[in-house]
Formats: sequence, structure tokens, C-alpha cells
Amino acid sequence: MKPAMETAAEENAEQSQEKKGCFECCIKCLGGVPYASLVATILCFSGVALFCGCGHVALTGTVSILEQHFSTTASDHALLSEVIQLMQYVIYGIASFFFLYGIILLAEGFYTTSAVKELHGEFKTTACGRCISGMFVFLTYVLGVAWLGVFGFSAVPVFMFYNIWSTCEVIKSFQANVTVPGDQICVDIRQYGIIPWNAVPGKACGPILENICNTNEFYMSYHLFIVACAGAGATVIALLIYMMATTYNYAVLKFKSREDCCTKF
Repeated sequence: MKPAMETAAEENAEQSQEKKGCFECCIKCLGGVPYASLVATILCFSGVALFCGCGHVALTGTVSILEQHFSTTASDHALLSEVIQLMQYVIYGIASFFFLYGIILLAEGFYTTSAVKELHGEFKTTACGRCISGMFVFLTYVLGVAWLGVFGFSAVPVFMFYNIWSTCEVIKSFQANVTVPGDQICVDIRQYGIIPWNAVPGKACGPILENICNTNEFYMSYHLFIVACAGAGATVIALLIYMMATTYNYAVLKFKSREDCCTKF
């Protein structure tokens, strides 16, 4: 029979060994988390959600403003309505695609990071694995360039609404000065090319323009376009982080494959 003290010491040693093994396992698992890809995925989901959600509602409000104040004839803005409706369907497709693509990139980040750190064997250092990583690098670069264009395009309605809003502020300031008439200050939407030059009335001046700026539709659409533009910018940043993470992982895998090849000889 072993003494009670020796038995207790052995039990404590076994418990400490189990705790140490559990701690090492947790550290090993945390080491395989692709933190860059995780941050990029969260940022990408947030940016795409803001861009798609706010952009969809803002486009609807823009059509309503144009129909009520700048283009009273339906035939004048029929093409614009069809284009905006098509853009809304495109927004649905963008949201669905990037939801799936973000999950795929995050999963690819987990697998590649595990392979780079050799946590679960070298299942990713094969030629097929490197080919898949290279494909994600190329696709992410292409999507990053495309989203730069989307970001620039989303800034156009912000610029247009800002010009209208600033003109309304000028009218308000001129109303305080009785020597300067505010009726001569106008905004012509036709100059932006979104409605034809024969659209009636096509422009708004003075108090009419000020009333447009005070409507809830204008206020909501203006701020929603700003949020949508910010969401597009956040998506661009997320794709840049993806680019850096996927390029780094691919370069390390390429280096490890050459190192393993040279080691065999």
C-alpha cells in the first residue's frame, strides 16, 4: 500500500499534467485562428450590409424625389426607373455573393493558417492546395479593384445630394439678406445626366428647392447614400486585408513546398 501523501502527490501531478495539456491544446488552437481573415470577414460583412441595405432604400427614395419634383412625366424617367430597378437586383446578388465568399475566405484562412503553422499536418502544402490559395489571391485582387470602382460610383449620388443640400443652405442664408433674391438660385438635375434635357420641370429654384430639402425623403436618401458609400469603403478595406492575408499565406506555402522539395534530396 502506498502512503496517502504519495497517492495525493501523484493525483496532483496527473491533474497538473492534464491542465498543462489542455492549456497547450488551447494555445495551439488559438494559434491556428486567422485573425486577419476574421477581422476582414467581419468588416466585409458589415460593409456589404451597409452598402446593400442603405443603397437599396436610398435608390427608392431617389426615384420618388425625381418623380415628384423634377420629372413629372413618366416617360421621361422610365429608363432611369428600369436602371434603378436593375441596380436593386444587382444589390441582392452582391449581398448573397459576398456572404458566401466571406465564409469561404474565412474557412480558407483557417486551413491555410493551420498548414503554415503545421497544426494539423501538411494537408495544405500540396500542389492542389497551393493552386486553390493562388486562385483566392487572384480573385480577391480582382474583387478589390472592382470594389474601388463601386466605392467611386457610390460617391456620385453623395456628391449630387450634397450640392442640392448646400444650395438650400445658400438660399436660407440669402433669405436673411433682403437685398439678394433667393428665387434666382436653382438646381438643375438634368445636368447630371440622370434624366433627359426635355424633362419637365427638370430644375427647382428658391423656396421650392428649399421645401424639397426639408422633406423626409431627401433627408433619408442623402444620409443613406453617405452610409452606403462608407459601407463600400469598409468593404474595400476588408478586401485589402484579405489581399495581404491570402498573399502572405500563399507565399509561405510556396516557400514551404520548395523547402520540403529540397529536403527530400
